[in-house]
Amino acid sequence: MPEQSAKSRARSLAEGLPAIWGDGLGRSAIRALQTLLVLALVAVVIWAVTRVPLVVTPVLLALILASAIGPLVRWLDRRHWPRALAVLTSFVAILAVFSGVIVGVVFLIRSQSKGLVRQADVGIDRLHQLLNGGPFPVSDAQIESFRDAAQKFILSTTFGSEALTGIRVAGEITVGAILMAVILFFFLKDGAKIRAFLFSFLPAGQREKAFVAADHGAIVLGGYVRGTALIALTDALIIGLALAIMGVPLALPLALFVFIGGFIPIVGATAAGTLAVVVALVFNGPVPALVVLLVLIGANQLEHHVLQPLLMGKVLRIHGLVILLALAAGTTLAGLVGALLAVPLTAVGWSIVKTWTGRDDPPAESAEPAEPPEDTANTEVSAKPQ
Repeated sequence: MPEQSAKSRARSLAEGLPAIWGDGLGRSAIRALQTLLVLALVAVVIWAVTRVPLVVTPVLLALILASAIGPLVRWLDRRHWPRALAVLTSFVAILAVFSGVIVGVVFLIRSQSKGLVRQADVGIDRLHQLLNGGPFPVSDAQIESFRDAAQKFILSTTFGSEALTGIRVAGEITVGAILMAVILFFFLKDGAKIRAFLFSFLPAGQREKAFVAADHGAIVLGGYVRGTALIALTDALIIGLALAIMGVPLALPLALFVFIGGFIPIVGATAAGTLAVVVALVFNGPVPALVVLLVLIGANQLEHHVLQPLLMGKVLRIHGLVILLALAAGTTLAGLVGALLAVPLTAVGWSIVKTWTGRDDPPAESAEPAEPPEDTANTEVSAKPQ
């Protein structure tokens, strides 16, 4: 019966079209034109979004962090904490942890700076001898040419313009971080009200589905952030412990760098671990560097074959090829920020699509849906459609 009604609708539609559009090829052309229009709309939206990164990036980062911190706020809320106090406590706790780690690392580097300079001189001489007498010898003339090229670049106007660009980017990052903190606070405090207001523009029959899709998306997003943090922390502990055992200086800052790199899928932790291998090579020699390299390879295997399927397999439910393509697209469109946001946004988008089309089961991770606004009785927009 449904197939017959669909055929009858298609037949009646074709009867109202000119002959050139009424046959199969004409209907295919109409559908192709509709697809092109949708793709053009998507391209315009992406173009507009990439033109205002200072606004869009803090909003997206705040949304991701709010999904991850939301369970803590709800846990405090269930223990009869005032909503504003629960949000402020969670916000300050997260901020204190990150600030404390960064300040500790900075003081550690400053306290070891003099000894590191002396060790670096010795390490550079050792590396020079290794390059001269290694399996693939590099002559002093080649090393000097590399050094001259680096000096010319530093003294060139290109480097000066790049430095000015770096200062401007640093200022934008500072402003974006402050804006993200403000947006995150309001997302945690009034997220349900904001969501209800936005969904009020949808047709009445679609609001319930929108709320379900938003709940599933929040579960996927929060699970992704918490799972990624656990995986990055595991990698950082393994590599940091190996660096400490081998006596490599700056083990804690390098472990922190590995933790931060873990939030970039596939390549982040590997790139950060490569820096640890280079530091071990310069300060400790080839044998400790080889040991750190083997530990890095083992940590990557543990991440890909054990931790990823265990912690995020049931949450993401997207193929590794999709993750790789999303990472490449995000990096192309928005650089490092795009690499950070591509995978979680892809996972959330796919979850919303499946929910909207009725093909999705609830995410495996148990989480309570976001609570409706407290004063829905006194507002024009209710949190749930009646």
